[in-house]
Amino acid sequence: MRRSLSGIQPSGVLHLGNYFGAIKQFIENQDKYEGFYFIADYHSLTSSPDPKSLRENSYNIVLDYLALGLDPEKATIFLQSDMPEHAELAWILSNVTPMGLLERAHSFKDKTAKGIAANAGLFTYPVLMAADILMYDPDIVPVGKDQKQHLEMTRDIAMKFNLQYEKERFKLPEPGILESLAVVPGTDGQKMSKSYGNTIEMFASKKNLKKQIMSVVTDSTPLEDPKDPDNNITILYKLFASEEKVEEMRQKFMAGGYGYGHAKNELLEAVLEYFKEAREKREELAKNPEYVEAVLKKGAEKARKIAHKKITLVKETVGLLGNMYKK
Repeated sequence: MRRSLSGIQPSGVLHLGNYFGAIKQFIENQDKYEGFYFIADYHSLTSSPDPKSLRENSYNIVLDYLALGLDPEKATIFLQSDMPEHAELAWILSNVTPMGLLERAHSFKDKTAKGIAANAGLFTYPVLMAADILMYDPDIVPVGKDQKQHLEMTRDIAMKFNLQYEKERFKLPEPGILESLAVVPGTDGQKMSKSYGNTIEMFASKKNLKKQIMSVVTDSTPLEDPKDPDNNITILYKLFASEEKVEEMRQKFMAGGYGYGHAKNELLEAVLEYFKEAREKREELAKNPEYVEAVLKKGAEKARKIAHKKITLVKETVGLLGNMYKK
């Protein structure tokens, strides 16, 4: 079976962008690929998170994965920080990675342009991401459209290593992007992102979920007037409703007498219905932390075996003596 791998940073609560941009693919591919899905807690350190929040966010992502339908019998779920081999491989790969490649990274340029203080971790983020991926030789990496450049950089780093040492040590993975769902708009119309504070969370309480949806930006067209049928609400509604339902909403907008508040309430009901089973399952999982911990332990054990084998091979390839005298 071909292998799929991806990770999500525990930098906050997961939202619709995370689900439609990546997690939905994880779940749909469970019978098609051998899945490796990790919580990228090392990566989140670039923003110096509060330790308590980091632990809670990491645990909550595992709950979300399981509630949404990721099956630990089919997929390997683990914490990045349980794999010290990732950091080892990142250091080795950093020595074949050109500075110019890192300077072109969109994530680094975008964050510094927004005034976010740059640290070395933020700058070398793509190298650790490359290590995360190349460690497991995946065939496909489900990513959001905004992460496509980082995967291309991963391929560049792998090719550089293979060429420098004249050995095919790393497979070149392909991105798995659903173009129609690659970028989910946030409440302000921009790409949904925790960094922008414009998210809609599938597991928020009904009260908070309603508050988030009601904050979706619209114009000031009066209730009785016709409105643009392809507004922010309709775009989000398409993710949950049938084509017939979406067209029905569009027609109501064009006819007039249909307010944005009406549409937001329809969107709220659609989101609640779509995630109804997952929300109920998550409540049950939250009562059983021992099971969640067992899933992580099992995932770490499986991933560690692969990671240990790969880092041993890479160390021998670059000439590090440690692996040799231990034989």
